[in-house]
Amino acid sequence: MNRFKSIVLLIKTYALVLGIFFVFRFILFLTETDRIDFAEVSILTIASAFLMGIRFDIVISGYILLLPAFLLLVMEIINIKSALLHKAVFYWIFSLFTFSFIICAADIPYFNQFFSRFSVGAFAWMENAGFVFKMIFQEPKYFLILIPLLVLVFAFYLILKMIFNQKTVPRKTNVIARILLSVLFLGIIFLGIRGRIQKKSPIRIGTAYFSNHPFLNQLGLNPVFTFMRTYLDSRKEENKIVHFMEDQKAIEYVQRELQINKQNYDSPVARDIIPDSISESRPNIIVIIMEAMSAAKMSRHGNQYNLTPFLDSLSHKSIYFENIYSAGIHTHNGVFGTLFSFPALFRQHPMKVIKQFNGLSTILHHYGYSATYFTTHDPQFDNVEGFFHANDFETIISQSDYPAKAVKTTLGVPDDYMFEFSIPLLNLMHAKKKPFFVTFMTASDHGPYYIPEYFKPENSYIKHQIVEYADWSLQKFISLASKEEWFSNTIFVFVADHGDPITAPYDISLDYHHTPLIFYAPEIIRVQRTYSCIGGQIDLFPTLMGLLRFPYINNTLGIDLRKEHRPYIFINDDDKIGVLDENFLLIIRDDENMSLHKYRDLDNINYVKEYPEKREEMELYAKSNMQVFQYMLLNNKQFIESGIPLNK
Repeated sequence: MNRFKSIVLLIKTYALVLGIFFVFRFILFLTETDRIDFAEVSILTIASAFLMGIRFDIVISGYILLLPAFLLLVMEIINIKSALLHKAVFYWIFSLFTFSFIICAADIPYFNQFFSRFSVGAFAWMENAGFVFKMIFQEPKYFLILIPLLVLVFAFYLILKMIFNQKTVPRKTNVIARILLSVLFLGIIFLGIRGRIQKKSPIRIGTAYFSNHPFLNQLGLNPVFTFMRTYLDSRKEENKIVHFMEDQKAIEYVQRELQINKQNYDSPVARDIIPDSISESRPNIIVIIMEAMSAAKMSRHGNQYNLTPFLDSLSHKSIYFENIYSAGIHTHNGVFGTLFSFPALFRQHPMKVIKQFNGLSTILHHYGYSATYFTTHDPQFDNVEGFFHANDFETIISQSDYPAKAVKTTLGVPDDYMFEFSIPLLNLMHAKKKPFFVTFMTASDHGPYYIPEYFKPENSYIKHQIVEYADWSLQKFISLASKEEWFSNTIFVFVADHGDPITAPYDISLDYHHTPLIFYAPEIIRVQRTYSCIGGQIDLFPTLMGLLRFPYINNTLGIDLRKEHRPYIFINDDDKIGVLDENFLLIIRDDENMSLHKYRDLDNINYVKEYPEKREEMELYAKSNMQVFQYMLLNNKQFIESGIPLNK
């Protein structure tokens, strides 16, 4: 083989980089072993996931090595030796694969957080890069992945150097034989890049979904592949905005679902909501958006670690909705969906462009409410401050308002400190004899985790301890509030921005979307009740307005869950859509690959062929609603100047 030095060099390089990709995939596997029931999942299935991973690794390796292979083989054929070109090829390979390994390292904590491989969605925060990097470097677990990354990159450099410096004894070979073998080798690289032989299209993300196990399906993906694929898709004109169907078709469907028989406003979904009896009272409203508070963390939803004793207790003293799902997987999805009642549209960031909406703050402003938003950290993150000021929030309380010594991490002050800090401010609002609307966005249940020394958790696992602390902070706030005059005239609403991928029987983790929704007001809501209807955090605003009994124009896609019926709720997973009713989950992937599951039974069987009409109904419902929201954004139909009906 000394006659074909370049081919030997390339084969050794392939073996080296595939080995390093394997190490990163194995580390990811070790961090997620709790998702695998080894009594039910065979070793063969696990091995198949790793073998699938080799296919995707070969694709990325082929793209990086194609140009070096061409140059080295041409040089060998025409017998040209160039130390400069040889060095350039070395650093091309080293640099691009090092970048790939950095993505593989970043993918591990990213997947642990989002149950999704690294994608262009990870860069949604890059406008707040400094904030994000501080958050990363203050979380010790993120440093652990730096160790194997540095070791592997260093080893990669040394071994690659040895491969390139290896001396061989040149032997004469037939030029025709060298050309034929070089063409054959380049053809094999092209085949590796394509990833398939018989299929018309090259390898796609959906190719990795070989089993009924969602984690093992994603394990086979290469994060460089998913990043590049989602980046390229995001650059396509047709993917920048939602276009599932013609706007008018979607509008007509959504209007039928919302029972809009006559369009009275310059918006396809705006409708007058006139209660049977109009309330003259103006109770205060406090909405607490809880970071990562999945319903699966609550005992009433089956958690066995007693993480949320207060939230569990509160849910039995309130109006509780037990089947509520978040709009998306990011905090900005949750905040926007909660306060403005619109869904997430794949990777679009709803608050990056400042627009006015007929959301909760705007409607309450018409009724004389002041609006304040509390966050523990930087108000510029996710463009919150500018967006909220444009939507009738008068005051934003953030990190700069707290004493510097109270700031513990890049996420600012601990939850309980924010709540305690707010009490005198709420008292000042009450003293103005004006109803107030306040939103809190907690942050403690997000890395970097910080637990004050005065809180003593019962569990030993940090991710359980932080949930205990978050729950205790809520209890502390309600306890402090109950001593104030305004407490008896206040409705407290608890919802999560999103959940946590505690379990993931499917490649959309429902635990990441399933959120509690609690309306608590012991002096106002006299009848405690649990609703089992399906709904979303986008329904919080209309449901709250129904409780308040205020007339308003509902120019959103949310409904009052106490009076209206929603056949399905749809959720966004950046590159996937989930659609749920009481029994079925439909997953629509970006390549239109769909699966239908009986999620209540944790059934992994795909029932798409058995229930084609159900699949079609669910798909149409989700896509029509998303299409209508996209239409409203593009045509500025999301805001009506007067949010109150003229004939109230």
